[in-house]
Amino acid sequence: MSSDVRLVLCGDEGVGKSSLITAFVKETFVPNIQSVLPPITIPPEFLSSENSFSMTIVDTSSRIQERQTLNREIRRASVILLVYSDHYTSERIPLFWLPYFRSLGVNVPVVLCSNKNDLISESNPAEALADEMVPIMEEFKEVESCIRCSAKEHYNVNQAFYLCQKAVLHPIAPLFDSKEQNLKAPAIAALQRIFFLSDKDQDGLLNDKEMNAFQIKCFNKPLDPFDLIEIKSMINKTESGGATEDGISVGGFVALNKIFALKGRHESTWGILRAFHYTDSLSLNDKFLHPRFDIPQYSSVELSPVGYRFLVDLFLLFDKDNDGGLNSTELNNLFAPTPGLPLSWTNAQFPLTTLCNEEGYVTLQGWLAQWSMTTFHDHKTMLAYLAYLGFESEKSGSTVDALKITKPRRRRNARPKFGAVDRNVFSCYLLGAPHSGKSALLDRFLNRPFYPLYMPTIKPRIAVNSVEMQGGKQCYMILEELGELEPAVLENTAKLDQCDVICYTYDSSNPDSFQYIVDLRERNPLLNRLPSVFVALKADLDKQQQRSDLQPDIYTRELGLPAPLHVSASWVSSVSELFVQLAEAAQFPSTATPLLETEEKETPVSSIILASSAVAVIAAVVVWIWRGSKD
Repeated sequence: MSSDVRLVLCGDEGVGKSSLITAFVKETFVPNIQSVLPPITIPPEFLSSENSFSMTIVDTSSRIQERQTLNREIRRASVILLVYSDHYTSERIPLFWLPYFRSLGVNVPVVLCSNKNDLISESNPAEALADEMVPIMEEFKEVESCIRCSAKEHYNVNQAFYLCQKAVLHPIAPLFDSKEQNLKAPAIAALQRIFFLSDKDQDGLLNDKEMNAFQIKCFNKPLDPFDLIEIKSMINKTESGGATEDGISVGGFVALNKIFALKGRHESTWGILRAFHYTDSLSLNDKFLHPRFDIPQYSSVELSPVGYRFLVDLFLLFDKDNDGGLNSTELNNLFAPTPGLPLSWTNAQFPLTTLCNEEGYVTLQGWLAQWSMTTFHDHKTMLAYLAYLGFESEKSGSTVDALKITKPRRRRNARPKFGAVDRNVFSCYLLGAPHSGKSALLDRFLNRPFYPLYMPTIKPRIAVNSVEMQGGKQCYMILEELGELEPAVLENTAKLDQCDVICYTYDSSNPDSFQYIVDLRERNPLLNRLPSVFVALKADLDKQQQRSDLQPDIYTRELGLPAPLHVSASWVSSVSELFVQLAEAAQFPSTATPLLETEEKETPVSSIILASSAVAVIAAVVVWIWRGSKD
């Protein structure tokens, strides 16, 4: 919304446009004024509105010689006050003025103003105004409202300009279809989402406590009990059963806002919508969905304790049957205020990516792990879904409080120094020859049974779960099997920067399996910069001598790494040990990063330089002491 409302007065000559402006500004009628007034800007403090905006009032002339100026001002208008004063000028509204606005391509709200009410002799002017204007408002949807006023008697002058403010700040057109006499579908969808988020106990009703909290959030004041009784009474007159002693239903809530629109009180509906970050187009504000969140290089993003607490509460709220898992119905209900499951979840075939119970329902552990992975890979999507799901921070009101940024990791240009990485979520790539057992490892990571039937992995597979390390610390590990994308990923520096540890797998029962790893590392020298763990899978089968220049134990020894860990998917303890070792390698990269030849060669030189420097310093100190004693 613009911080400046530009109000343009249009109409035929002599209808009193300039008199209305002076009566509004000076609060009295001024008889002799110039025909066209210069633009007047009224600062926010002089406007009776809760919004901090200024209003520029522009007078115009309808004379032919001023047509270019008129066109320019109409195109710049935020709202138009179209003034008429008699039968002739009122007929010109549908015949000339409104079609003329459309011909200029202008789509702004129009308020009709019948001026010089002091000259009208009808016994019921309100009824006469309705007879005049209702057909016009039905034909021209841009007409927001109409009003009778008199600049001479200062009758309804302030109200006319207020209607113009209201037409900009609280437009009726996006909310209400005057022809159908009903709320429009986007408005109903937005209100249903707001109801859903306000129904904290998810029982389908807004009880008195929830209504009071809703009132405070939207209008910054509590709801008077007598007002609540009146609201329920209004709802039940139009929506049978929409309000009971237990609370207001979603149908009753929508019906209440329809009543607001019918009574011209749609600013109340806009107050509700804007409290929940909706724009004039009834979409969520982009700054609310995607707040600024700068991440330093070599840092990652994780959920903060507040974020995890929100997700835990969400899970428990929607696990209606208390079976410890979210079934498809419960998941659909949970994601009702969102566009649906995140695209990355759908592409990865969620819930196959995380921990589920025997019925295939996502457990709380799997739920938290899935969101941890989403935050790690795509924090923008995470922020958007926090907004969709109704996360509210008591600290700042922003969704960024649900996330935290880890300390930057050291650049991988040499073996890292000793120390732990300040992270709780790690990414691991599974690399190895086809048929080496990578897919079985992924299945066991999610506690799924071992299937001996081999199926080659074409599309990438991903799994995430928590790992408990020695000492009881828990972290989340993301395992990825790259499939056909393996060459492209290993050549992508940005992708490798996101990886915390590489798990090299080979089939210990296949003599040709290990050579694949040797060739892979030679083709991709950047892998030497990453912490690595070597795994001999299918350890329950007969071990075979590998057809390679170096056997796996010698190869890893020359890299300065532990010997390969022997693992079988049917040995639960060995699998668990592997995942702990991967997590520790990611957290303590100095213990698992290969020792490079360049480092080995540079080490003696560095030692000589350091030794020479130490000798020089000692000699200088001896000379200084000797000179001091001599003096």
